[in-house]
Amino acid sequence: MKIWLDGALQDIESARVSVLDHGLTVGDGIFETVKAVEGRTFALTRHLDRLTRSARGLGLPEPDHAEIRRACAAVLDANPMPLGRLRITYTGGHGPLGSDRGEHGPTLVVALGETGRRPDSTAAITVPWTRNERGALTGLKTTSYAENVVALARAHRSGASEALFGNTVGLLCEGTGSNVFVVLDGEIHTPPLASGCLAGITRELTVEWTGAKETDLPLDVLERADEVFLTSTLRDVQAVHRVDDRELPGMDGPVTTKAMRIFAERVGDDLDP
Repeated sequence: MKIWLDGALQDIESARVSVLDHGLTVGDGIFETVKAVEGRTFALTRHLDRLTRSARGLGLPEPDHAEIRRACAAVLDANPMPLGRLRITYTGGHGPLGSDRGEHGPTLVVALGETGRRPDSTAAITVPWTRNERGALTGLKTTSYAENVVALARAHRSGASEALFGNTVGLLCEGTGSNVFVVLDGEIHTPPLASGCLAGITRELTVEWTGAKETDLPLDVLERADEVFLTSTLRDVQAVHRVDDRELPGMDGPVTTKAMRIFAERVGDDLDP
């Protein structure tokens, strides 16, 4: 396996990042996960634009899109696989042990891991912790992911693949690595970015392609929604058949099924929409 680290391909066994990298010591970094099908990326331009927005939000130097595209192409060429998770990680680089940054410049890592197609339907749970819709990192895709690790572990113990958060004022927000959509009286709704959720690339495309409405939704909407589905880079549009103890239509939901079909058709038409 080959990865890209600071300007060149390296063997994964010998590639090294400093133990004083700010991404490790204080979580000072950002990342993007890009779907790669037979060596071809999906929506890479949108992912790189979001990476830049995250960098600006953290005060990191703006990433070089041309360099990252070269890195992605090199990693994909060196590691052929049918379906891959391409991970772009960009950190504050070598720095002191405290919160202040060093002067060595950022670290760039591009790595690829093989993955399988997700199930058409899944289960989710709600968790008692909240997203802070007014935090300094709100809306940024940062490497400070421990909160998601804890919530996702709880979901797995409950036989689910995702955990759903409300925000500090009791509104539905997002999953650990997904955006959430609900169907009410035949209409698709999803929390607005003001709820504190990440501006997911698949979320954005789903809104554009299905006409979904961005709506403030109380967390308990999950107890009365006709259908629920999730979106993310590797889930695409995925039906939900259970939230906590409540059974839902899953793949039998007509609105969800249509959204899944529309997304699959549009993806087939354009790999960089």
